[in-house]
Parts: sequence; C-alpha cells; structure tokens
Amino acid sequence: MSRVVDPRSAAEDIASVLVEALPYIRRFAGAVVVVKYGGNAMAADGVDEQQALASFAQDIVLLRTVGMLPVVVHGGGPQIAAMLSRLGIASTFVDGLRVTDEATLEIVRMVLQGKVNSDLVAAINVHGPLAVGLSGADARLLSAEAQSPELGFAGAVTAVDTTIVDQLCAQGLIPVVATIGADDDGQQYNINADTVAGALAAALGAEKLVMLTDVEGLRRDPSDPSTTVTSISTDELEAMVADGSVTMGMVPKVLAASHAVRHGAKAAHLLDGRVPHALLLELFTDGGVGTMVHAS
Repeated sequence: MSRVVDPRSAAEDIASVLVEALPYIRRFAGAVVVVKYGGNAMAADGVDEQQALASFAQDIVLLRTVGMLPVVVHGGGPQIAAMLSRLGIASTFVDGLRVTDEATLEIVRMVLQGKVNSDLVAAINVHGPLAVGLSGADARLLSAEAQSPELGFAGAVTAVDTTIVDQLCAQGLIPVVATIGADDDGQQYNINADTVAGALAAALGAEKLVMLTDVEGLRRDPSDPSTTVTSISTDELEAMVADGSVTMGMVPKVLAASHAVRHGAKAAHLLDGRVPHALLLELFTDGGVGTMVHAS
C-alpha cells in the first residue's frame, strides 16, 4: 500500500527548517568557512562516491548562495593508495604519515591535482561558474619544508599567504585547495590535508573550520560510538591527545582543529561526511551534529 504524503504537512516541514536556518544564515553572512573534505569521507564503505560528491557540491554552493564564503580543502589518501597499488608502488607510513619519495610525490600530485581537485571543481561548477582549483604551490599559498628526513617529501607548513584565496572569495568564487606546498626553491611537498585546513582556517580568521571525515565526531572511547563528544575546549582536546585517548587518524584532525581555534578561527567542527548534508545540519540547525571545538 502506497503512503500518501500530505502536501500541506510537507510544506510546513520545509517552512520550519527554513525558519530555523534563518538566524544562522544572517549570522554567518560574509563569513569565511573552511571545509576540509576528507578522502575517507569520499571513499568510505557503503558510500556512492559520485553521489556523495554531488551532495557535497550542493551544500557548498548553498553556503555561497546565502552569502557565506566557503573555502574547500581536500585530501585524497584512499585515492592515492589505490593508484599506488595499481602501479605496484608500496606505501610506507611513519606515525600515520605517508613516506613520500620522488616517485610517490609524482603520483600524489597526479591524484590530488589531476583527479580529486578537478572532480570537486567540476561537481561544484555544475551549479554555475563558481569553483577555482588551486594547489598550495599556487601564488605561494602554502610555503613548506620537509617534515623530517625519514618522511621524504612529506611537508610541514611554514607560512600561509592568503592573498589568492582572499581575492577569489572577494570575486564570489570558491577556492578548492589541493594540499601541495612548495619551499623557496620550488621543491613541492605532500602535506597532510588536516594540517593544511587548520593552518588555512587560522590564517583566514575563519568563522568555522569544518572537517568532514568517516566517523560521527570525536569519541572519548575510540571503540564506542556512544561516547561521541558534542562540544570540547582546546585544552580538553589537547589533554585527550596527551593521555592517548585520541589515536591514529584522529590525531592530526584534532590537532588541526585546536591549532585553528587557538590561532584565529572562531570554532572548529568534526563531522561525519557520510551523513547527507551534515555540513548544513551543523551550520544551520539548533541541534547540530558531530563535535564542536571551542576556545578554552
């Protein structure tokens, strides 16, 4: 038996959502929001990558349409790993960071700039001429240096020059940043996307840093989803890292969130990017989703 939908009830539901969103739309008009779209969120089990990409693009365009200034930073770890495997190049990690020799760096650049970045830009531009793809090496956006000799061309951010991002946002465009940086000699480096998102959000003085990943937020017990934290201060967050409560891939995410809030961003959020429209739920509803990181 088919279910009959009351058109009036459906319209009232939509109107209720819009009314709830209105004060947030007013509050965040003109505000910079840095959104880190993780490779894990794009390629998580059970997620249709193209559908997820299209949904994410809609959310980003909606933010821009209501007057916010979104800046997208993307990772691509699973996609890089898949390409390296296809080419028979072994991956080595030290403390969760990919060891990047010259051959690996070439593949990283190809995947991040040639595949992931261009796919994101194309998905956003379905809705109009809005997105511009960049790497951190463009206009000296991200200055970098080797993080450590054993990691090869895995880089650390030494400086952020937001000039190109500021100019694009001022023109109503949406920067989409691949996390490749360069040093003074032009040597390029692969930089952790969480680290880049945190550094860029801090440098821009962003209203929000939103990190989309493949878990529902920060858990006090990594194995127990019921321990997900809804709100936490930077002091509490760093204490959890110090005592080992935060492990593996969550460490760079929470450190990036803490760095952003301590150095210029007003708040940071860790969200499950597998949830449809999680970005909008966090920004435009009273309840929100995921974990919010605030100043101590």
